[in-house]
Formats: sequence, structure tokens, C-alpha cells
Amino acid sequence: MRETERLADLVERVVDGDPWHGSNVVSLLDGLSASDAARHAVPGGHSIWELVRHMTAWCDEVRARLGGAPAGEPAPGDWPAIGDVSPAAWASAVTALIESHRALAAALRATDEAQLDVPVVDRRDPASGTGLSRYVTTHGLVHHTAYHAGQIAQVRRALRESRA
Repeated sequence: MRETERLADLVERVVDGDPWHGSNVVSLLDGLSASDAARHAVPGGHSIWELVRHMTAWCDEVRARLGGAPAGEPAPGDWPAIGDVSPAAWASAVTALIESHRALAAALRATDEAQLDVPVVDRRDPASGTGLSRYVTTHGLVHHTAYHAGQIAQVRRALRESRA
């Protein structure tokens, strides 16, 4: 199996596959209402909806970097605003998260394996994750998604406990 295929598999596993670390993101979002997704159940923390928009924005940013775009903050921002909190908007946000990861996986599958060692276009700035190879950048995105999946699990627990 090519390394680009392995990376694509990791990207898909963390969102809606069978990841090693535990629950995938889609299973953590299953059955969550728009109102619960928008709640700030942890003081000073992000809502699940904010986490979903953040993960989507960064996945799209990584895909752009792999395509040769200069590294930077995602177009909609690091923590994109929620705006409409309707059930339809929530469903759209979840769909966008899934589709962003699937699009990244597809882009990886179409990537020449030799391109994985090429740095993303920008100088190295540890705070923004620039200057890294496409390989390390992709792994970083998988870790980023898994990290925020853990946060979603914790916010869901806080939501349940607030009702008890």
C-alpha cells in the first residue's frame, strides 16, 4: 500500500471509520441536537459546534496546503463563527466536516508519493504549523481531529451531567 493511501485511510478513520484511539467524530456527534451542539457546557470552553467548524476549517486549510497554497489561517478563520443555530445548519456543519475529510483523503490518494516530503509553501512558524512537509502536516491534521474528538466527548459528558 502506498503511503498516500495509508494517510488517506487515517484521515477517514478519525472522522467516520474505525480509529485506534476510540470513537470516531461522527459517532460522537450522533444524536446531538443543534441546541446541545451550540451550548457552552464547559465554562471557558468551546461548544461542540465551534469545534466542528474549527476542525472543518483546518482540514480545508491542510488540503489547500497540500495543493500548493501558501500556509496560513483558514479562510473562514481559526474559530469560524456559528451564526444560524437551526437544526438544518447543524446538519450542514456535520456534513461539511465529513466532506472536508473525505476531500482531503481523495486529494491524498491523488498525490504523488514523492510530494509527501515536500514542505508546504511558507517559512517555518511553529505556532501556525507552516514549513513542515506535506507528510507531517497531514499527520498533524489527523492528530488535531483526534484531539478535538476527545474534547467533543468531554463536552458531551458535561452536557449529560448538567441534566442530571
